[in-house]
Amino acid sequence: MFKNNFLVRLTAMIKKEFRQLIRDNSSILIGIFLPIILIFIIGYGVTLDVKNVPVAVVLEDTSPTAHDVLSFLNGSEYFSPIYVTSMYEAVELMDDRKVDAVLKIPSDFSENLYKQKSSIQLILYGVDSSTATTVKGYIEVSIKQWEALNNSAFMNSPSAGNILIENRMWFNDSNSSTWYFIPGLIVLIMTIVGVFLTSLVMAREWERGTLESLFISPIKPLEILLSKMIPYFCTAMIGFSLCLVAARVLFKVPIHGSLLIIIFCSMLYLFVSLGMGLIISSITKNQFLASQVALVVSFLPAMMLTGFLFDLRSVPVFIRNIGQILPATYYLQLLKSLFLGGNNWNLILKNCLILSAYAVFFVSTALKVTKKSLE
Repeated sequence: MFKNNFLVRLTAMIKKEFRQLIRDNSSILIGIFLPIILIFIIGYGVTLDVKNVPVAVVLEDTSPTAHDVLSFLNGSEYFSPIYVTSMYEAVELMDDRKVDAVLKIPSDFSENLYKQKSSIQLILYGVDSSTATTVKGYIEVSIKQWEALNNSAFMNSPSAGNILIENRMWFNDSNSSTWYFIPGLIVLIMTIVGVFLTSLVMAREWERGTLESLFISPIKPLEILLSKMIPYFCTAMIGFSLCLVAARVLFKVPIHGSLLIIIFCSMLYLFVSLGMGLIISSITKNQFLASQVALVVSFLPAMMLTGFLFDLRSVPVFIRNIGQILPATYYLQLLKSLFLGGNNWNLILKNCLILSAYAVFFVSTALKVTKKSLE
């Protein structure tokens, strides 16, 4: 009997919320049209400087010349070299997202330098296209500077001393910054839709007093919470679907990982966003204040401190630690890896567990603060 009454009340509340959602043009605008507008406006990336880039160095040639060529790595604010003994170890570091580049000096490097056949292999982590392009530029310029200073030592032939840098961009064959920024845009859109929609809608009902009628009804706090979340969850998933279509059709962003996992982790993050929005609205009970709080605690941190605009290794440790607290950081890591890198199961399991914990925390907290009483 209790179960039947719960379902009847919940169904009635959900129908009411959907009708209210359809009549509210602003909610439709935020939930469906805003994602498309943002995708078009910010769909083309920018390139920013990076610092403290971890680079795996495979030094098969241990001669003084080889060490001298790579001397620009040591003590530089732009690089954090990690010396390894084999390409296998370097590739493992790349797969585990512990380095952004692999620099290999072959065993015959010094010998071939006198025979105009010398080369260096550079492998770049193309998921972060902006970082990869910048790292490539740093390394090429540094090696060319070494050549200019030391070319006189290799003058056996007119072209001797030239070093060929054979570079490859892993996980981003087009070397497009758009591929790098589109997953970040999806994170921002899901944050805006989830947090702003629920916080503004609930705050508006507090202002208008429409929630007062619920306080004299048999509706339970859980039923109120679910009835608020389900319609906006559906609206946000429509916006997310449009973003996926735009990313694939308009910007040709590949999806190397599982589409089902992308959808699943997006649903987890949406529960996090919706829970945050409900908490904000229940505490503030004012649309203007709710919008300002949502901006400060969700949108701005998601844009500035998650690695969307720049590599977090370039910022102070304190700011970097703040970024590691944000759930958007883990969602962004998942999307970048799933879109461009494929199924990295260690990352998927770890980040999905973290997002699940955040979702349980925020939804349960929202349930506690959504009390069936007037204060």
